[in-house]
Amino acid sequence: MTATEAAFAPGTRTGKVERTTKESSVLVELDLDGTGQVDIDTTVPFYDHMLTALGTHAAFDLTVKASGDIDIDAHHTVEDTAIVLGQALRQALGDKKGIRRFGDAWIPMDETLTHAAVDVSGRSYCVLTGEPEQYNSFTIGGNYPFVLNRHVFESLAFHSQINLHVRVIHGRDPHHIAEAQYKAIARALRAAVEPDPRFAGVVPSTKGAL
Repeated sequence: MTATEAAFAPGTRTGKVERTTKESSVLVELDLDGTGQVDIDTTVPFYDHMLTALGTHAAFDLTVKASGDIDIDAHHTVEDTAIVLGQALRQALGDKKGIRRFGDAWIPMDETLTHAAVDVSGRSYCVLTGEPEQYNSFTIGGNYPFVLNRHVFESLAFHSQINLHVRVIHGRDPHHIAEAQYKAIARALRAAVEPDPRFAGVVPSTKGAL
C-alpha cells in the first residue's frame, strides 16, 4: 500500500456534525472518498435538489437531515445546514496531507455558464459574482429564495475554512444558474480534495500546514 492509499483508506476522511438551535436542527454526515451516494432531506425541496447535485458531482457520500422554522422562512434552515456542512467538510479534511488542494470547474447548463475555484487553504474567503440582480427577489420553486445562494456559499467557505470563488459568466434561468453554481462547487471540491500521489503524506503548502 502506498502512502497515498494509506492516507485515503476508506472511511478515514469522514465528518459528522449535529447542530440544534431554537431555529433549526441539522445533522450532516460526509465521506470525502465516497461514490456520490446521497440522502438529503432539509424540508426545502429545491435545496434538497441542490445538495443532491453537490454530493453526487463531488462524489461524496452525503447525508443531510434538517428541519426548522420554514413556516417563517427557509433562511434559517438553509443557512444553518450550510454551516454544518462546512463544519463536516473541515472535519473530514483532517490534516489535509496528500490532497491536491486546488480545484476548479466550468459548468454549462443550457444557456448558463458558471465557474468555481477552490483553495483548501485553511483561510476562509468567498467571492460570488455575476448573479443577475433581478433574481435577488425571486424564489425558485416557491421554496428557495435565490438570494440564499450567497448565504450558503459564504457559510460553506467560512466553516470549512476554504477559499471559494464562484462566477456566473452568463445565464437567464434562475434554476439553471443556481444548479450550475452548486455543480461547479462540487466539481471544484472533488478536484481539490482528491489524492495527489506527488504529495503523498505531505501537506501541499510551503508553510507545512493548511
